[in-house]
Amino acid sequence: MGTSFNDKFDQHSAWRREFALRLKLLSQWLKDQDLLDASVEDRLHRLETQVRVDKVTVAFVAEFSRGKSELINAIFFAGYGRRIMPASAGRTTMCPTEMAYDPEVPPCLRLLPIETRLQPQSLMEWRLAPEKWERLELEVNNPKQLAEAFAKVAETRRVTQDEARALGFWHSDDGNAVPDANGLLEVPKWRHALINIAHPLLKQGLVILDTPGLNAIGAEPELTVSLIPQAQAVVFILGADTGVTQSDLSIWREHLVEDGQDLSTRLVVLNKIDTLWDALDSPQEVQAQIERQKRGSAEILGIPADQVVAVSAQKGLLAKVKNDAALLKRSCLEQLEDALSQDIMGRRQKILGAAVSRGITALRGETGRCVHIRRRDLTEQLLELKGLQGKNQPVIKNMRARVAQEQAEFDAAGVKIHAVRSVHLKLIREIFGLLGPKTLKDEMAQLTAALKQKGFKLGIKRSYGETFERLRANLRQVHAKGLDIHAMLAATFLQLNTEYGFSLQVPDEPQMAPYLSDLDLIERSHVQYLGIGNAFRLAQPEFADRLVRALSTRMRAVNETVLGDIEAWSKSAASQLDSQLRERRKNFVRRLEAIDRIGQASSGLDERIEDIHARSTELDQVELKLVELTDSLLQMTTPARFGVAVHAS
Repeated sequence: MGTSFNDKFDQHSAWRREFALRLKLLSQWLKDQDLLDASVEDRLHRLETQVRVDKVTVAFVAEFSRGKSELINAIFFAGYGRRIMPASAGRTTMCPTEMAYDPEVPPCLRLLPIETRLQPQSLMEWRLAPEKWERLELEVNNPKQLAEAFAKVAETRRVTQDEARALGFWHSDDGNAVPDANGLLEVPKWRHALINIAHPLLKQGLVILDTPGLNAIGAEPELTVSLIPQAQAVVFILGADTGVTQSDLSIWREHLVEDGQDLSTRLVVLNKIDTLWDALDSPQEVQAQIERQKRGSAEILGIPADQVVAVSAQKGLLAKVKNDAALLKRSCLEQLEDALSQDIMGRRQKILGAAVSRGITALRGETGRCVHIRRRDLTEQLLELKGLQGKNQPVIKNMRARVAQEQAEFDAAGVKIHAVRSVHLKLIREIFGLLGPKTLKDEMAQLTAALKQKGFKLGIKRSYGETFERLRANLRQVHAKGLDIHAMLAATFLQLNTEYGFSLQVPDEPQMAPYLSDLDLIERSHVQYLGIGNAFRLAQPEFADRLVRALSTRMRAVNETVLGDIEAWSKSAASQLDSQLRERRKNFVRRLEAIDRIGQASSGLDERIEDIHARSTELDQVELKLVELTDSLLQMTTPARFGVAVHAS
């Protein structure tokens, strides 16, 4: 049997813990060797944070009554011996529900009232106002209490058609909602739910996003433009008995598929295959029918057939609870877990491993340059001291004067270096201005004004296009300023390398292409809201405000990531210069001290030469240890090592 999703996630978490431990050991060793400058320390901190807080979000998306909550129960909560997420007949998950673990927050269920949709704040902003959420404490070891608490996500309320329209749930052409005898419509009672429990997988960084059907997804822009697109995996659930319905296809096309997007992160589940288990058909005929549904669904959705997995979540859950191996095999749930673990977790590990590998390689390069400078300084000192063998006091005195003169000239060069730094900082400040909160706020205010025009807003797409073009122009300006900084530092570093034998190397400036691609994806996810199908929603100022706020939240995250990369790059270049300047100043002091000692006692010369030989040998050991420690970390970033780390931890 293949590795289940739970096992694979356990392995990933064990790998992260071991990697963080080895990183800590490297940090302490660098500190002991006086090699932990600001840039190296920053790199180590970023690597540790990247590995420790690496979240894996799996979004479950489906139209109502596809067995989505039952599937979550079967994969993640079967260990409780009962259903935890509500999964009875009919509409169960009425509001988007996020399950995660935050050790700073007691186990609880937080529910945001649906009425908050009438106010302009985004979901991200509401998260910062915990007093506005209804809160229920959870007893994590009491399955019955958990199930009763989670049932609240299925609560609804009856409202007038005008209220439903204001909340974004209904308009006259909506065939999915029919008023009751009193003219009232059923809407979710809650806008969003956050579940914080210490489930083993959630503690290790898994985030589960359970989303409701098409109508609810469309009414909450942040789901489509932020939460779902940023998930590492999206599991899209269909009914095996119905295949791809029109509403399923609408969700797929409007919310899960964008032009040019990598569809390998989409996994389609054909659920409820037990409805096809007909006693009058042979097992071969049943399997043939299931295979036809899989092929047909894959063809309609435009994905490879191996990305469609047919399961029975209900039978899989029952099999796990009853410990029925035969039923579990027939439910095919293990095949889905294998697909999740091998494809989704494997891809996530590969991306994380590649990013960490780049970080470790850069860190080793920076530290290696510092070791190289120390070795060059020792060689200089050795040649000087050997040149003093057999020489009298006047020669030694002249040697001291020459070293002191070199030191004075070196200190004078500090004025030029300070001037370069001033220009460097000025350009960095300009970059932060281009992507700072004020610039983004001004852009969003301009877009909001365009959306608030009366009528059906036929110019909205143009306004969005112009906004995104300006946002792209800002990123291009950042890239241009980055090139200016790079060219200036390259010229300065070359001069210092030539004049003082430094080994300064300007790191490559951050590339903006990935972030420009992010902007393209964000734009496409927004533009889908601007069609005629959402004309009624867009006519509501509250919805238009939510759309812009969702965009603002997403763009803020992109800008902060870019600025973080720019800052780390800038710090890397500056710290290289600082560390090599510091080493050179130390070297002048050591050279002068050595000459002074030799002048005072002729017997001191041989001792100093022996001391330098000993320090050179120590430096050889430092170099070997640096390679050893970083090699062990690099080996851990290869895909084969993710599973091995479990046994080592």
